[in-house]
Amino acid sequence: MTQPLSVQLYTVRDALSADLPGTLQRIAGIGFTDVELFGYVDRADEYATALQDAGLVAPSGHARLLDAGEQDLERIFHATAQVGTETLIDPHIDEARWTTREDVEAIARELSALAPRAADHGLTLGYHNHAFEFSNRIDGVSAYQVFADALSDDVVLELDTYWAKVGGDDPVAVLRTLGDKVRFLHVKDGDGSHDDKRQVAVGNGIMPIRDIIAAAPDAQQVVELDDHDGDVFQAVTDSYSFLQGARA
Repeated sequence: MTQPLSVQLYTVRDALSADLPGTLQRIAGIGFTDVELFGYVDRADEYATALQDAGLVAPSGHARLLDAGEQDLERIFHATAQVGTETLIDPHIDEARWTTREDVEAIARELSALAPRAADHGLTLGYHNHAFEFSNRIDGVSAYQVFADALSDDVVLELDTYWAKVGGDDPVAVLRTLGDKVRFLHVKDGDGSHDDKRQVAVGNGIMPIRDIIAAAPDAQQVVELDDHDGDVFQAVTDSYSFLQGARA
C-alpha cells in the first residue's frame, strides 16, 4: 500500500515560527496527513498538541545526533517519542568528515552504535544526505555508498533525491542499488544547481520524479523545498497535486 505523502516542515519554517498551529492547519488543508518535523525538540509539548489538533501525524523528524552531547541525546530521544515520531533522522553531518574511507566508515559506526539506544525509546534511526556525500568520491564510488555499505541494518536512509542529483549521481540508480534500505525520499525539484532559490514545485523542474517514485515504491515521499523564489505554500500545494497524480 502506498504511504501517505509527507512534507518537511522546514519548507514552511517562516510561517511556523510565526504561527505553529495555524501553519499545521494550513498544511492539513492542502491534503497532507503526514509531516516531517524539524526544530521540535524544545517545543515537544506544543508540537504534540498542534499536530493532534490539525489531524496530522509525524512519522519522521530531523535532529542532529552525532553533534549532540550525552544529555542532549536523551532529550532528543524523549522529545521525539513524545510527539509520536517513529523514525529519527540525522539531517547533516559535517562535510569535512566525508573525505576518507576511514572517516566515512567511522560515521556509519557512530550512527549504528546509537540505534539500540534509540530503539529503547521505540525509535528507528536514519540519515539524510546533501550533495557532498555524492560529490566526494572514494575509490571510485560516492562517499554515500561507502557509508551505506558500512551502516548497520537497523539504521535506515532518507535519500534526498535532488541533492543526490546535484552531487553527480543518478538518484534512480542509487535507489535501485540501495533497495529497501531507503525508507523515506525527499522529493524536490529545481534546475539541478546548488542555489536553493532555484528549487520549484515538484514536477516543474529537471528531476525524473515518476522514475524516482517507481524506483522506491514503498518509501514515504516527503516534499521539501529548501527555499523558493515565490509563494512557498503554492509550491507545496502544486507539489502535492503533482505527486497525487503521479501516484495514481
